[in-house]
Amino acid sequence: MQLIVDEENVRIDKYLSTKVDYSRELITKMLNDGYVLVNGKIVKPSYKTKLNDTVDIDESYKVQSDVTPEDMPLNIVYEDDDIMVIDKPSGLVVHPGSGNFEHTLVNALKYHTDKLSDVGGSERVGIVHRLDKDTSGLMLVAKSNKAHEILADDFKHKRVYREYYALLVGNFPSQTAFIDAPIKRSKENYNKMAVMEGGKAARTNLKVLKRYRDYTLVSLVLETGRTHQIRVHMAYIGYPVFNDPVYGNKNATEFGQFLHSKILKFTHPITHEKMEFESKLPAYFQEFLDNLDKD
Repeated sequence: MQLIVDEENVRIDKYLSTKVDYSRELITKMLNDGYVLVNGKIVKPSYKTKLNDTVDIDESYKVQSDVTPEDMPLNIVYEDDDIMVIDKPSGLVVHPGSGNFEHTLVNALKYHTDKLSDVGGSERVGIVHRLDKDTSGLMLVAKSNKAHEILADDFKHKRVYREYYALLVGNFPSQTAFIDAPIKRSKENYNKMAVMEGGKAARTNLKVLKRYRDYTLVSLVLETGRTHQIRVHMAYIGYPVFNDPVYGNKNATEFGQFLHSKILKFTHPITHEKMEFESKLPAYFQEFLDNLDKD
């Protein structure tokens, strides 16, 4: 669908909500996901219209108000009435989006239980934080809204400890490092993030665990939680995460980046008990390391 703007100085999301049969909320999502272009470019929902702007709307964007439960394998490390800790496999998308409403972690969670927080909306029930599709490991899930709100505040104020293991390409020269570099969405590719001035603060602590001939196994602790933060920071310093199809090797295997959410520590939002969990590396990841050891 294509429209020619006939009114100026109006937010594009508001303008379109008066011109097409979509809610303003849906239009905002479509703008953010790149399904609406103005003069051939992605713009923010706050973009102010100009007379004769050309707006292209990709109507293939599908919306589903209720995510269908699916009987899928779910590795539950811990569960009670208020929270769950999940060990997510590489390759599993966390929640629906961009027209994809099947085979996600949320589909599996909804099959497992009908008690999930809905603070984040129907497409993200239970989801307090997320991992990228090909990042494996520990994730927190909220079953009650009270638990969700407390955990969200804990994440915001850095009271949740998250430690990741990653295999980097190259031999990292120092034993430790602190990367403090702001991140924002790339101007060249909307699906990628980049270190850029004016971005949101992003801080990552790095510690070398083991060196191989052409790789380095590292531990990474986040002080902030930006989209793709570890992957962007590692590529930025010249040691990308191995097998990363977006920020590293374009010929990466289906497994994706060697990045694993290894350790999770937090205070239970309701009982206030100190909780700590650790996850084994995925078999494919561990076998690769074992072969490096043999070399």
